[in-house]
Amino acid sequence: MPKNLDIIIIGGGAAGFFTAINAAEKTPHLKIVILERGKEVLTKVKISGGGRCNVTHAEFLPKELTQNYPRGEKELLGPFHTFMTGDTIEWFEKRGVELKIEEDGRMFPTSNSSQTIIDCFLSETKRLGVEVLLSQPVKEIQKNEGRYILTTSTDTFSAEKIVVTTGSNPKIWKLLKDLGHSIVPAVPSLFTFNIKDSRIADLPGLSTNASVKVLDKNGKTVLESDGPLLITHWGMSGPAILKLSAWGARILDPLKYNFTIEVNWLNTLTEEDVLDSLKNLKILQGKQTIYKYAQFELPKRLWQSIVKAAGIAETLTWAEATRENFQNLANQLIAAIFEVNGKSTFKEEFVTAGGVDLKEVNFKTFESRICKNLFFAGEVLDIDAITGGFNFQNAWTSGYIVSQNL
Repeated sequence: MPKNLDIIIIGGGAAGFFTAINAAEKTPHLKIVILERGKEVLTKVKISGGGRCNVTHAEFLPKELTQNYPRGEKELLGPFHTFMTGDTIEWFEKRGVELKIEEDGRMFPTSNSSQTIIDCFLSETKRLGVEVLLSQPVKEIQKNEGRYILTTSTDTFSAEKIVVTTGSNPKIWKLLKDLGHSIVPAVPSLFTFNIKDSRIADLPGLSTNASVKVLDKNGKTVLESDGPLLITHWGMSGPAILKLSAWGARILDPLKYNFTIEVNWLNTLTEEDVLDSLKNLKILQGKQTIYKYAQFELPKRLWQSIVKAAGIAETLTWAEATRENFQNLANQLIAAIFEVNGKSTFKEEFVTAGGVDLKEVNFKTFESRICKNLFFAGEVLDIDAITGGFNFQNAWTSGYIVSQNL
């Protein structure tokens, strides 16, 4: 005989716990259980933000907030009017967890430890009588007389309502497909670019603001982004690159991650701006060697690498520079071409694009349009964000709205 429950939440991650806690507060008489396939819950929360848990982002306007979601931007606008950043901050504060804003807008617990978030969730589920069952991978979901029958490797459960919060889990996507849902195939999002190039080989750890374009075979711009760019042992990372990988998830996958990028190390400066500045330097700093002193507020090591790449001798002074020297230097500064060969996963923030087709979900309630009393929260849907706390905000918003509609 199946164990009879009111609500089953499949997945013991951020969205699952947030849904369970809010549902238990709203309807304390209902029997709610979280089924987690692993031996531990909240594993992604634990490692997120380098073990500090990037809870959300200090963005307080729904429209602005949606612009951080390559997939889900349109669908999340309404939900964010119901529950967003300010509500998240208040929710945690009410439970004794203070959050702080960092310079780049990311928000963390003041304790700087993801364990604070985990302890908060575990104590809340305990206080509210939500049962958390471990090592319960769901193998089958069937519908029978208005109830869902769930079979795990050891047990059978029955409930009137189920919430799927399993993130990017292909096995669960297959079960949802069997129930009639369409699944958008998963591709990686948020990854770094592998680049072998002598210009950056000696610069790992160096970070600077830049704008970056992905070019097609004809040199046309397909994608562009800007922000801090970090040079690594493998190539390039940092927000400027991660944004490209998120917005370009579906464009870069068929290219097997072999493509060309153009980097403007001076962000928004144009060729004309740069050539004018270089001519001024020729007049004002004539005796100075070009190589020795960094210009345009660039890190010194990067400047020297760019000067070398432009074919300028270390002894050449500004006064001796030719028009050709200036043109080569300008090209390396604002239109440096790099070949990308492969990607590396950004381990802490592993995210995929793909999941339940958004057309099949009612975003007022996050209920399936295909199966009554089946709800979704978090990344099981084809929603994903750039790095910075936005994926968690989607988990909190969707989980909260589901909890109010159970």
